[in-house]
Amino acid sequence: MSRPPGPRWAEALLPPLVALAIALVVGDLLILTFGQSPRIVWGVLLEGTWGNAYGMGQVLYKATTLTCTGLAVAVALRAGLFNIAAESQLAAGGFGAAMAGLALPAGAPAILAVPFCLGAAMTAGAIVGAVPGGLKAKAGANEVIVTICLNFLVLALLNWAVAEHLHVPDSLHTATIRAGGLPRLADVHAAFRGSAANATVLVAVAAIVATWWGLFRTPGGYALRAVGLSPAAAEYGGVSLGRTWFRALVWSGALAGLGGVNYVLGYKRYYEEGFGFGAGFLGIAVALVGRNHPVGVGIAALLFATLSQGGLAVNALVPKQMMDVLQAVVILAVVASVPEVRRLVAQAVPRRP
Repeated sequence: MSRPPGPRWAEALLPPLVALAIALVVGDLLILTFGQSPRIVWGVLLEGTWGNAYGMGQVLYKATTLTCTGLAVAVALRAGLFNIAAESQLAAGGFGAAMAGLALPAGAPAILAVPFCLGAAMTAGAIVGAVPGGLKAKAGANEVIVTICLNFLVLALLNWAVAEHLHVPDSLHTATIRAGGLPRLADVHAAFRGSAANATVLVAVAAIVATWWGLFRTPGGYALRAVGLSPAAAEYGGVSLGRTWFRALVWSGALAGLGGVNYVLGYKRYYEEGFGFGAGFLGIAVALVGRNHPVGVGIAALLFATLSQGGLAVNALVPKQMMDVLQAVVILAVVASVPEVRRLVAQAVPRRP
């Protein structure tokens, strides 16, 4: 008889752990080439990230945005789609939140302003996601090409709107939002002073829970995953491919747009050109390392945020670009280790009698 499939938890957890171990070994070798001690460099990295409140706050701030873009990519991948437009959806979400905040009167209570701005951010991101979703559903357009083009188009339009009509004098950002916003961690504890971390981290945690529930506990999530696994079989079972693709990309865009709130409503309180540069594309790596599972995406976001902030902490010892190399190593190691881990897990499971 054929072997039963290996435990899902093993297939989900082992590839990222293998990738992390490989990255540590590669990191040790790179550190040695710069004439430094790996023990000292890793110690400085941990002290500069999780060893003090400011570093921890910066990691949480960066991880918050990466969680949203990672969830966006993961949802699309679950449906068999590759959303490359998280970068523009993130910017659109930040712009939508800023416009909603500026439309409110100064001093509007946070209990009203925050949900309004969150809804505006998700709506703006969803609109950008609806474009490739509609073209995919109605015309069978390749979502990769469409989303790549959207990045250039949407970012150019937003930059034009701010530069020509919405910026304050001598700057490239909108006016400051005066309505109630999300509190920063520094407002809760003085140790976080100077850190950009804010209550949007709770929004990101809620997004992880909601995405998990939507994917694994609802009929729509089941249909979405079924389409991603086998479109032909799902269609034979009565699932509308076009409707599912459209819904997946709208959902994906809304999640990416939610990440824009982190900067606009929680940190600077205005929209600025290029505020989330690179976070959308890095979300692809976060989704891959997180194995397209919402909880895995959150953990992967913390890992990449730690490496990003850690690069600044160890810059006096080794070039911070070394952390970019390690991020690439993690991604490649995950991709390479998945087939091997599956083979080993299958061998470890005893045959049924």
